[in-house]
Amino acid sequence: MKRPQTVVLAVIASTFFVGFGGGVIFPILPNLGAVLGISPFLVGLILSANRFARIVANAPAGALVDRIGTRKPFVAGLFVEGFATLGYVVAVESSVPELWFLLARVLWGLGSAAVFATAYTIAADVSDGSSRGTNMGVVRGGITLGFPAGLILGGIVSEAYGVEAAFVVAAAFALFAGVIAYRQVPETHVSAEPSTSAPWEIDTSTPALTVGFVNFGLFFAYLGALFATLVLFIEVNEIGLLGYGPQGISGALMAVTVVSASIFMLAGGKVSDDYGARVPILLVFLVVSFVGFILLSQASSLPTLVVSCVCIGAGQGGTSGPLMALLADLTPTDRMGRATGTNNVLGDLGGGIGPMVSLPLVETVGFEPVYAACAVIPLLAGFVLLGGVYAKTGSVNPQTE
Repeated sequence: MKRPQTVVLAVIASTFFVGFGGGVIFPILPNLGAVLGISPFLVGLILSANRFARIVANAPAGALVDRIGTRKPFVAGLFVEGFATLGYVVAVESSVPELWFLLARVLWGLGSAAVFATAYTIAADVSDGSSRGTNMGVVRGGITLGFPAGLILGGIVSEAYGVEAAFVVAAAFALFAGVIAYRQVPETHVSAEPSTSAPWEIDTSTPALTVGFVNFGLFFAYLGALFATLVLFIEVNEIGLLGYGPQGISGALMAVTVVSASIFMLAGGKVSDDYGARVPILLVFLVVSFVGFILLSQASSLPTLVVSCVCIGAGQGGTSGPLMALLADLTPTDRMGRATGTNNVLGDLGGGIGPMVSLPLVETVGFEPVYAACAVIPLLAGFVLLGGVYAKTGSVNPQTE
């Protein structure tokens, strides 16, 4: 059996490299759509197709992990994502590019559902109470950082060598991720009595629903509201820097949130391990997220926007490690796959519904009320967290093992 840290590092490397394929299409497809004759609506559908596919596939992926273990779904999911990225290359040369792009994004979503369900389960399997928060944080960091790395890769390589080259490079990295996993990630989720759960079964236990609904709220506010409306907010308020317009400024600010989130993913998980409790750390970062959205609702200058984005990113990232560690603390090992699937379903729902709600609302009532409402969401999530933890453990602050 490989050392736990070796396994965790292999998972981080795999999810980071495969994440290139998730981000590489975003700086390319919106401009390429006009050249290939793809309508703006179809471009939006293609970009979102992976998330819609993942919403459907998350629960079956989690149930599959509990039935057959982590290694096969993890490796297979990575290779599926790699071949899905190659679908972009086919799409560029096809007479029906929209169909190939859509199929590739759906396939990517199915593969990523398997990868997400297994990555967290592997981290839980090789951890104990003193390391679970740290390991969950770094695994989440690997998943998160791969996407912006793909954004950068797509922009730079496509400018220098062409669109097809960018897609080929992203596919090569994704397939390389599968090779790393095949060679370095062992089976971690074998039980004496394998689960007989149905493929569509989700975990409706109190810990899974509690963590899932907290995740729903955070993704609704972060991905659904902030990312969907930030460029419009900057444009309306005429905020610029060094000649860059709303797209450039919003892209930079989104990167600020991702960097802040990544830093505090590591910090939040590590502190919860050292402190011996998850809930106080989670409450602190939920309050940080609240402060970030309050600042955003009042922002009228670039410095205030930067501070608000740092706080929102810190709140999002700082909760990630402790939240998944708490789920693992309170979930029997043989149900961790399904519990992770439930969490992923609710998180993707929050991120998917958010833009559908926030974009019409900012047109109707303006940005300030929407961002102020988003500030309330982390506070409500805190009450959900305390209620769920108390219902499960009889304490609002259970200690780790």
